[in-house]
Amino acid sequence: MLDVRRLRLLRELARRGTIAAVAEALAFSPSAVSQQLGVLEREAGLPLLERTGRRVRLTAAGENLVRHAEAVLERLEQAEADLARARGGLAGALRIGAFPTATRAIVPAALADLARHHPALEPMVSETDPAAVADALRAGDLDVALVHEYDFVPALQEPGLATEPLYAEAMYLAAPAGETAEPSEGQPAEGHDQGAALRTHARAPWITATPGTLCHAMTVRACQAAGFTPRVRHQVDEFATVLALVAAGQGVALVPQLGVTGPADPAVRLTRLPVRRRTGLAFRSGAGAHPAVAAFGAALRAAVPPDLVGSRAET
Repeated sequence: MLDVRRLRLLRELARRGTIAAVAEALAFSPSAVSQQLGVLEREAGLPLLERTGRRVRLTAAGENLVRHAEAVLERLEQAEADLARARGGLAGALRIGAFPTATRAIVPAALADLARHHPALEPMVSETDPAAVADALRAGDLDVALVHEYDFVPALQEPGLATEPLYAEAMYLAAPAGETAEPSEGQPAEGHDQGAALRTHARAPWITATPGTLCHAMTVRACQAAGFTPRVRHQVDEFATVLALVAAGQGVALVPQLGVTGPADPAVRLTRLPVRRRTGLAFRSGAGAHPAVAAFGAALRAAVPPDLVGSRAET
């Protein structure tokens, strides 16, 4: 009989490519991962792995077994959801990943709603960049997470995961108010395409998120689509700080709608762009029907601010 825990290791190896990466993600030692995969090969009765230098490649039999593993793991998630519904009432920990703007603007109201309707449920929030969510969900470090994608950075299809749309929001070009006039604040760039609005600041210093984040990739790709590569001066992840730097004349930046909430700063000009950031709820395949995941999703939808571009993400 094949062991599910070893199947999970094989699935992670197919995704990550090295035993060291699997060990780091799942908090095992590399030798323990190698040992367990060796046992799995003996259980299977034929080779599942081929070594190519420092990396490990799956054989045809190994790739086929990973496809079966995905189906098995999804059915196990469905079984856990069925058991949770049969027990009735929600209790225990729900590990939630969320990025900072959603953590501030939406998650608190959703948690308050959960506390009213499911007082025995214990939500536990960890700020997690969407780029790290897939690994955390597959590793079991998170049960559910908010993720986002941009027009210039579409979401990748992640094996073993499913998503549901939540909402969409506008993107703004934030620039010091004293710079060359642009389309009026809060309005689409009429008479200018998105590239024209960005090219106005092609020679300006830019403020981006840190490399490796979706926000950083979005800014770089949007500028490249407009015909230039941004000259990055500051790398900051927190949008309130980004806007403070813009107000101080330190550069320009792209900021989502939830990042510009609060009193308007007269030192910052905001130009709305025809670009969207779309947010969704991610979880392991088969876990969408789990009552705790479903309850959190419902609470999030009720907490979405009414002034966003849409109450549900555009698909």
